[in-house]
Amino acid sequence: MKKLFAILLAAVTVGFAGGVFAQDTSAAPVVEAVVEAAAAVEAAVEPTVNKGDVAWIMTATLLVLFMALPGLALFYGGLVRSKNMLSVLMQVMVVFSLIAVLWAFYGYSLAFTEASPFIGSLDKLFLSGVTIDTLADTFTDESKLPEYAFIAFQATFAGITCALIVGAFAERMKFSAVLLFSVIWFTFCYLPICHMVWGPGGYLLGDGALDFAGGTVVHINAGVAGLVGAYMVGKRIGYGRESMAPHSLTLTMVGASMLWVGWFGFNAGSNLEATSGAALAFINTLFATAAAVLAWCLGEAMFKGKPSMLGAASGAVAGLVAITPACGSVGPMGAIVIGLLSGFVCLWGVNGLKRMLGADDSLDVFGVHGVGGILGAILTGVFTAPSLGGTGAEDFSIASQVWIQTYSVIITIVWSAVVAFIAFKIADMFVGLRVPEEEEREGLDITAHGETAYHH
Repeated sequence: MKKLFAILLAAVTVGFAGGVFAQDTSAAPVVEAVVEAAAAVEAAVEPTVNKGDVAWIMTATLLVLFMALPGLALFYGGLVRSKNMLSVLMQVMVVFSLIAVLWAFYGYSLAFTEASPFIGSLDKLFLSGVTIDTLADTFTDESKLPEYAFIAFQATFAGITCALIVGAFAERMKFSAVLLFSVIWFTFCYLPICHMVWGPGGYLLGDGALDFAGGTVVHINAGVAGLVGAYMVGKRIGYGRESMAPHSLTLTMVGASMLWVGWFGFNAGSNLEATSGAALAFINTLFATAAAVLAWCLGEAMFKGKPSMLGAASGAVAGLVAITPACGSVGPMGAIVIGLLSGFVCLWGVNGLKRMLGADDSLDVFGVHGVGGILGAILTGVFTAPSLGGTGAEDFSIASQVWIQTYSVIITIVWSAVVAFIAFKIADMFVGLRVPEEEEREGLDITAHGETAYHH
C-alpha cells in the first residue's frame, strides 16, 4: 500500500511539474528532484511478511517432513526383508532427527550465511541472532519470511537427504556407523553443496546453475554417497544367490504415494512464496510424476513382459526426482517429457546400469536418485528455454545452460563421492561398518534393536 501511494504521489507530482515545465524550462530540476524523491520513497518501503506465504511455507515444511516420516520410511521398509523392517524405519527416523538438531546447531549457519563461495560462516551458530522478528529473503525484494519458518523448511531438506542414503546399504550396516557417517557427510558434503547452490554468494549459484528444489543438493548428492556406501560396506550375504524379495509391496506403494503427496511441499514450497511460481512447480510435480509411472510400466511391459507394482512405485519416485531441479522453470509439457524420459532411464539405472556397476545398492538409491537427479539437472538446461515453454529469458541459450548444469552435476558427484569415501573410512575405523555375519543372517531388527515387527 505504501509503495502504491508513493508511485501515485510521484505520478501526480511529475504530471504537475510537467505542466509547469511547458511554461517554464527552468522547472526541469524540479521534475528530476520529484522523480528522485519518489525513487527514495519506494526504496524506503519496508519489505512485508505475507500471511499467505508464511502459511504456505509452514505447510510445505510439514509436507517434506511427511515425505521422510512416514513416506520414505515405509517406502524403504516395505522393500527390505521382514527381519530388517524395523532397522530401516529406525535408521530413517533417527538420521532425520539427528540432522535436524545439527541443522539448528551449525548447519543453517554454514549453509545460509555469506562468507565464501563454498561454505558459509559460523555467525548464526546455535541460531545466534535469530529471533521472532528476524526475516529471511524470498525471490522478490518486497516479500520476506520469518527466519524461523525458512530454517525449519530447510532443515527438512537436510534431514531427508541424509535419510535417503540409508537405502543403499540397508540390511547390513551397523546402526552406530550409519549415525557417525551421517554426521560427517552432512557436515562436509551436504552443507558445502547446499551453500554453493542455494546460499548467498554460492559458487554454483553465481555461475547461474538452476536447481529449483534439490536435483544436485539432495538427489545426486545422496545417490552418489549411497553408491559409494554400497561398494564400501559390501554385498549382502547371499546377494545374487538367495531371494531378497521385498516383504511388503503394499507398504512400498503406500510409502511411494506419501512421497508423491509430500513432494508438493518439497518442490512448490521451494518457491518460498504462495504465488504463480509455486503453482508452476506444483503442476509440474503432478504431471512429470504421472508420466514417469506410465513410462516405467511401459518399459517393464516391453522388456520383462509385464508391468509391476514395484515398477509403478519406482517410476513415481523417478519422476519426482527428475522434475525436482526443473519444476520452477519449465512448462508443463517440458515436465511431462522429463517425466517420461526419467521413467525409461531410471528403469535402465536399476537394471542394466546396476549390473554394470556391480554394487549391491539394496534399494536402488543411485539408480533412482542419482540417475534421475543427473537426468533432471541436465534437462533443466534444455526445457527452461522459452521456445520450449520454460521461463528462461529471451536470450536464454540451451547450450550454455546445459554446460552450466553439467558442470554443477560433475562437481556434486566428485564432492559427494570423495567426502562419502572418507566418511565411511572414518566410521569403519572407529566403530566398524558392518554387522557380524550371524547378526546379518538373523536380521537387524532383533540383533540391533531387540525387537521384531512380525511375531511368527
